[in-house]
Amino acid sequence: MTIPSFVIGIAGGTGAGKTTVARLITENVGESVTRIPIDNYYNDLSHLELSERESVNYDHPSAFEWELLHDQLATLLQGQPIEMPKYDFEVHNRKDETETVEPTDVIIIEGILALHDEEINEMFDLRLYVETDADVRILRRIQRDVIERGRDLEGVIDQYLSTVKPMHEQFIEPTKKQADLIIPEGANSVAVNLLEEKVQAEVEGDTTRDWERPTPE
Repeated sequence: MTIPSFVIGIAGGTGAGKTTVARLITENVGESVTRIPIDNYYNDLSHLELSERESVNYDHPSAFEWELLHDQLATLLQGQPIEMPKYDFEVHNRKDETETVEPTDVIIIEGILALHDEEINEMFDLRLYVETDADVRILRRIQRDVIERGRDLEGVIDQYLSTVKPMHEQFIEPTKKQADLIIPEGANSVAVNLLEEKVQAEVEGDTTRDWERPTPE
């Protein structure tokens, strides 16, 4: 089984266009790429009532199960499949079923805090931060949460002002300093094309990582 040779972390604020960038730089490599949204690694909150889950700050680093993400990425890098959690945004909790993810030549870890965890950052070969104006991001957030996730407009706006915006300023935007490249979303086609060529070269090459899974303490 092929061991992945290239791991990309893509971070940026809500609605920044992270998924679009991931699609653009991998659209020509097909099944050789696996995309892992860190949203799937929100903590399991089955012990809480829905009303309690609704009040959780999902833009804070403590909302994520970093250890599980780290361990599953390490497993993929060893050439073994994982059972990735799946998340239901309407009920603010993990789904009962998981998704089997096979190791591929390129793995993309994508999410608002993809560059937050130090140990996971060390596993990336390339770190990207997608930067987009705040007014564009909030409009995209409203469209996504209201239309795609079935939430009410007032609640989405309240959440943005109370947690999303301050958490972006406190935790997400500072991760730009971890990035190898900052991409102005929709404006830097040269950078996207160069990244696409790099990913394609990794897929077509025979290189493997000189990386071993750390032994748990």
